[in-house]
Amino acid sequence: MPILNGEHLAVWERTPEAPLATVICVHGGLDRGGSFARMARRLDHYRVIAYDRRGYQQSRRGMTLSLDHHADDLLTVARAVANDQPLLVFGHSYGGVVGARASAEDHPFSALVTYEPPLPWVVERQGNFGELHPDPAVEAESFFRRMVSDSAWERLGPDEQAGRRADGPALHNDLSTLRSTHVPLDWSKVTIPWTYSFGDADGRAEYYASVARTLSHSVARLTISPITHAGHGAHLSSPEAMVRLIEQQLESL
Repeated sequence: MPILNGEHLAVWERTPEAPLATVICVHGGLDRGGSFARMARRLDHYRVIAYDRRGYQQSRRGMTLSLDHHADDLLTVARAVANDQPLLVFGHSYGGVVGARASAEDHPFSALVTYEPPLPWVVERQGNFGELHPDPAVEAESFFRRMVSDSAWERLGPDEQAGRRADGPALHNDLSTLRSTHVPLDWSKVTIPWTYSFGDADGRAEYYASVARTLSHSVARLTISPITHAGHGAHLSSPEAMVRLIEQQLESL
């Protein structure tokens, strides 16, 4: 469990015998590192690292962070586990934004795979996102209901609901970043191979495809990989497809 900026960051590791590479998984808003367990079980030949981003779940003791600080945390984890084998970062949703931001710095990454990272600085997001609720706990519940479902929220036990609400300040920071007009990085500085993937099950494929096409003008080694019949939570519902993306990227190095 690495110590970052004086605080514990909750990190999980699954290491098979004689791994071929290391994969670091970075979660999105109101999620946690444990959500990558289904993917990790299928990455039989790779060392898999996942962690709760600062402010979330078991890393909640640390202060909530800006995008730059989340990128610094990822870089610290990566440098702690890097060796002479390939090191790939997989970022889901906002975790993909973190991965891209870190990849624009001095890093030990061999490749980046992202699934549906919202990049409003590349192409403006569709829909009415409105103002964030001033109470982060209320915003967290609203976000969960919107992104998953009302019924899924109601199925959570009281402790689970309380845990999600307690993640509200971290989520607030993530969503505030996505509402900022400040462009967080120079996309051309991401020079490693980057697979940008998205699904078609949630009706947002056209938006993500537009983001990817626009990114390709700045990111020299970008591969666009749409996934059929996959929704935003594909790391949970379609882990095999996510694993294929990772394996294909590693095999191409």
